[in-house]
Amino acid sequence: MKNSISISKEDYLKAALEAECEGQTVIAATLAHWLGVSPPAVSMALRRLKRDGYVEVKPDGIVKLTPKGRQVARRTALRHHLIERMLSEMFGMPWYEVHDEAERLEHAVSPAFEARLLEKLGEQGTCPHGNSVLPESPARRARRGLLTLAESEERADYTVASLYERDPKLLRFLHEIGIAPGGAVRVLRKNYDQTLTIETDSGRVTIGAPAAEKVWIMPQAVPQVVAKKRG
Repeated sequence: MKNSISISKEDYLKAALEAECEGQTVIAATLAHWLGVSPPAVSMALRRLKRDGYVEVKPDGIVKLTPKGRQVARRTALRHHLIERMLSEMFGMPWYEVHDEAERLEHAVSPAFEARLLEKLGEQGTCPHGNSVLPESPARRARRGLLTLAESEERADYTVASLYERDPKLLRFLHEIGIAPGGAVRVLRKNYDQTLTIETDSGRVTIGAPAAEKVWIMPQAVPQVVAKKRG
């Protein structure tokens, strides 16, 4: 049976944890933007979360998860991750549609079903957008050799590693222009207006900076040409 914590509390706690993992300073405005709710609604929610021992709010407004809050947030994020993978890997749902569906289903999964999903799929795999259970900070992505499409070089080939998954319109747009996790993209030109002319399996397209900043890529290895020894 579902525990007593409300769906709203799970959403706030997961948002705080994910924003923190991305390297953001978590304040009320961060949560308002993240969840698409009004500042007064966030203030009221934070008061309840603080009262119930899930968060601490510092004098400077920074929101910190307590161990209790972090546990709930981590569990909710894991359920979301497992459901996305279930929808994609087991039911064949398109990668650009699974996030919103998982947002709804993550609150309805029983502990028994969650355990079955974990046994079936494991915790270490990536979701259909190329992300692990929790988001990575820019510094951690950089250490893995990733950069955003906006940071790419002209006349270079890349492999798409992962995508920002919380904007359904962005995901559908990226799908329509041929950008998908694991797919190839060639950057042809970086234009004066900060748009990029790129080539994907869908052909030659132009993408703006706001969208390009939400696509993480890995440079494709340049084949090594070994010169033959002369006899």
